[in-house]
Amino acid sequence: MQRNFSMRMTAAAIGLAAGALLALPPLAIGQGEVVVPPPAGASGLFRKLDANKDGFVSRAEAKRVKGFDAAFGEADEHNRGRLTRDEFVKAEAIYERNGAKTFMDDAMITAKVKAALFKQLPATAVSVETHERRVLLSGFVDDAQDVKEAKEIATAVKGVANVYAGGLLIK
Repeated sequence: MQRNFSMRMTAAAIGLAAGALLALPPLAIGQGEVVVPPPAGASGLFRKLDANKDGFVSRAEAKRVKGFDAAFGEADEHNRGRLTRDEFVKAEAIYERNGAKTFMDDAMITAKVKAALFKQLPATAVSVETHERRVLLSGFVDDAQDVKEAKEIATAVKGVANVYAGGLLIK
């Protein structure tokens, strides 16, 4: 009786262990290395950046996306040079917030440049586009002096990094 009980317990333990192993995500083996699947719920950006598929995003991997390395530095709480899944979620939120801030800053610069130009040139003469604090002026003006003046006005607006006026054409 004791022996049957032990055999049933051993069989049950083996069954539980096998079930636990089957519940684990599969590991892909290729070229002599083990590749760990991305954490459950990993974002597309995490999957994109985790080039070596080790389940972490290193600083070198983060540099593949412009501006993400700044968010990486802020989210790497333990200064290990790699982000865990939780740290990556924080970094991704910081990255998206920074992108939204840049967009809002650019919109504000565009509005300020348009307002400044409106004082000197007809309102519809010059179009203004801003990307990462760089201003593009385009449209039609009366003469070379208007081109020069538009560029000077835009350059004087606080927050403008540089101005490209090559899109301004003389009528």
